[in-house]
Amino acid sequence: MAGFGEGICAILVPGGGLLDDGTLPMWVARRLDCAVLRWRELRAEETSAGAGNKTLSPYIITLSAGTTHKPPPRDGRDFPIFESRAMARHLIESGVSPSLILMEWSSYDTIGNAYFARTQHTDVCGLRNLLVITSDFHMPRTKAIFDWVFSLEPLPGTAYCLRFEGVSDVGAMADDVLVARRAREEGSLRSFRSGLMSSCSDMKSLHHFLYSSHSAYCAEKAFQHATTDVKDALLKSY
Repeated sequence: MAGFGEGICAILVPGGGLLDDGTLPMWVARRLDCAVLRWRELRAEETSAGAGNKTLSPYIITLSAGTTHKPPPRDGRDFPIFESRAMARHLIESGVSPSLILMEWSSYDTIGNAYFARTQHTDVCGLRNLLVITSDFHMPRTKAIFDWVFSLEPLPGTAYCLRFEGVSDVGAMADDVLVARRAREEGSLRSFRSGLMSSCSDMKSLHHFLYSSHSAYCAEKAFQHATTDVKDALLKSY
């Protein structure tokens, strides 16, 4: 894919859950391995461009604290393991410089992934040309959400340019789990388009929604221990 990433300054990888022992499931490892491959290609393109090239080596931004559907796994010191931190470890072990990894661990869903990636990293650091990598089953909803969040006003100067790459989920999880998750994704995408996407028109209104209505971020709902509808096979995909 030589030349595919001209101008890309950050690769964003949404989280996709952790196993009970705190390690990454196969579908998340595949996302990260794809990110490492693209990162290496971008570095090679930068090197071949010579000293006159002004593009900096791209960041990889790992997204997600965890999920609201189950408690986080804990490490040997009994501290919670954040998804973005486990993802960062995988990247470092794959040869990515720690100085080029940015972790985001405020989000607990895909909307939060996009919102906090933008408010914590890309707006602040001037990262405008982005590549988002996620699993095929997650891609339609991810693309809809990220395209929307990164277009909301106020924009920090130059508009965002987002590109997306899906990673195969075949064989990454049991067939019944994948079927259940794909069905869940389709329903969640419909709900997003008919609800939040039509009711929030800028970053301020999205912020208001997150902290007044969203069960993962709203203070009032943080103390309401509602039961999750994510169970059985579906739960294994988180």
